[in-house]
Amino acid sequence: MLRKIMTAVILLSFIAGGVFAGGQQDAAGEEAAVKVKIMGIGTEERMKSLMSYLNEELPEAAVEYQFVSNDQYDSILNTQLAAGQGPDLIEVGAQVKSLAQAGYLQDLSDQEFVDRYHESGLSPFRYKGGIYATPLLSWFEGIWYNKDIFAQYDLTPPASFDEWMDIHQTLQDNGVKPQIMGAKSWEPQMKQSIAMVLNEFYSDPANSNFDEAFNNGEAFMAESWTEIVESWSVIVDRGFITPEMLGIDYSRAQDEFASGKAAMWESGPWAEGDLKAKNPEGNFGMFPIPGLSKGTGWLVGGPGTAFAINADSKVKETAYAVLDKISSTTAQEILLEGNSSSSFLKGVKSDLGPEYSDCLDAFAEGNVYCPWNNWYSAQAIIMEYGKSMQEFIAGGKSINEVLQTVDAKAAEIQANR
Repeated sequence: MLRKIMTAVILLSFIAGGVFAGGQQDAAGEEAAVKVKIMGIGTEERMKSLMSYLNEELPEAAVEYQFVSNDQYDSILNTQLAAGQGPDLIEVGAQVKSLAQAGYLQDLSDQEFVDRYHESGLSPFRYKGGIYATPLLSWFEGIWYNKDIFAQYDLTPPASFDEWMDIHQTLQDNGVKPQIMGAKSWEPQMKQSIAMVLNEFYSDPANSNFDEAFNNGEAFMAESWTEIVESWSVIVDRGFITPEMLGIDYSRAQDEFASGKAAMWESGPWAEGDLKAKNPEGNFGMFPIPGLSKGTGWLVGGPGTAFAINADSKVKETAYAVLDKISSTTAQEILLEGNSSSSFLKGVKSDLGPEYSDCLDAFAEGNVYCPWNNWYSAQAIIMEYGKSMQEFIAGGKSINEVLQTVDAKAAEIQANR
């Protein structure tokens, strides 16, 4: 009897082992789909069409999506990854290098689907010879402007920073708020001032190695950028960006611009739908942020976020299959629906619409860049930059002191890397 019981136990164990090795079975004895979890900062509604496509195309997978708000995302993700858990596919951005360094992400270099992307989309997600994520859509940010207000005062998009300041002055002289900024957030003043650095520093091929040198503690913002950022700071000195704007958030700034209370506002294509909803008759356009010399100007942008695979995923092969499908023309076109953006997948075209006609030359010349995509622990550095710039706007720091503070944060990160 004991022998029969032991035989039954062993047989059941063997069967169970077979089930888990080959995938769980449903009540009808058919192999169930492998559950693949994706976590990201895009809302469920935004990702709904893509998830439907993936589940239709991959019957062997049950793809589930979890939205986590941006302000909690890093904390939740890092806690899960440190415990050897977390989603199978992870939406990543500026934190990709630190996550790859910690061993949390799977190197994708040997996957065929990686070759379908342009290098400009992959480069921010490289680390020590590996590729740790594939890009989703691009993002860019410029200056939204009210075309009707510009026409009223015979103004056209500027080709230089001096022309832009003249536009501000003309509007202010006529009782129109030239530009509104939601400077309660640390982001807009960080991006707008760095756009001047794109025009005057990154546009020079001699500075192409700055980001790598900055990562290694061999180059410093205060030393290389102070004079350039000071040239942008005239916009604060002349009262076009004011300390009062430190109390204005994104939504209020957007409302003021949409309603015509301000002629310009810095943001990206993601704001287009809200602007049209708030003012259906609004006549809006966007132009690049100009530099000191006459030219095309630059947009701050590049690959927005990307999908990586958890190095500890228990369903890695199925996760590869999901990422392969995301790297298809159909999936990228689904992502582009309703988004004024572009894909880094080769052969995918997007129509940005007439609102962005003033940006076409910048796109054609490749004048779109986001330097912090290439920095280690970029989120901490750009937050330090933006918050220190808030102190500058409030009158508490000079530009050189702002950049010295950022250099100190970068040195702290390097010391603990």
